[in-house]
Amino acid sequence: MVLPKTSSRMIDIQTKMTERALELLCLPEGQPSYLLDIGCGSGLSGDYISEEGHYWVGIDISPAMLDAALDRDTEGDLLLGDMGQGVPFRPGSFDGCISISAVQWLCNANKKSDVPARRLYCFFSSLYSALVRGARAVLQLYPENSEQLELITTQATRAGFTGGVVVDFPNSAKAKKFYLCLFSGPSTSLPKGLTESQDADQASESTFTSERAPHKKARRDLVKKSREWVLEKKERRRRQGKEVRPDTQYTGRKRKPRF
Repeated sequence: MVLPKTSSRMIDIQTKMTERALELLCLPEGQPSYLLDIGCGSGLSGDYISEEGHYWVGIDISPAMLDAALDRDTEGDLLLGDMGQGVPFRPGSFDGCISISAVQWLCNANKKSDVPARRLYCFFSSLYSALVRGARAVLQLYPENSEQLELITTQATRAGFTGGVVVDFPNSAKAKKFYLCLFSGPSTSLPKGLTESQDADQASESTFTSERAPHKKARRDLVKKSREWVLEKKERRRRQGKEVRPDTQYTGRKRKPRF
């Protein structure tokens, strides 16, 4: 199966939604978190999570999309699975969860045995268990109608979550976005949705106040496959507990072609 090339516009939209989802997670400042990405696809959201200094695991039902993620050399761990059958992780494994444009698919019945309410409850109950108590899950979704959104939120509540829906740009036909913001601990106040004026203020503010901007810029300035790029990648893998070969004077050195 040949996957269509992802346009720069789609990458930009995905990145912005991921950025907003992480913002709504309200993660602790200055320390890495371990996150779950539901419906991770080719790893576009995971790229942003890694740039922000966090570690992640992605789950997706499509082998082709996971192959694309591997080809892109994403930094997270990948798992093939159907979220409608539950997320197979130990209790308290993750500090948070995000999902971009995936959860609404659980409302579809692709075969006779598929019962949307049952699949949604299975997903939410297993997700509730997999999160550290007090953690959040932020699920960006595109509900077809109010009935579908009510079905999703009802099953999340049944599974033990509190929270609600945050709507960004409610008056815009194109920019309107739904984020299901769920709490796995005591109920707290629901974040407010963005408006056009807030978005402009936030964009100008982040330019001057983002503490991680130098780190992200440094990452992007590295030339891919250069010695610095290879050393930085090996160090990230060591922090993830993966087995990595020792650094030598030959690390990152280009090999001459053989004849």
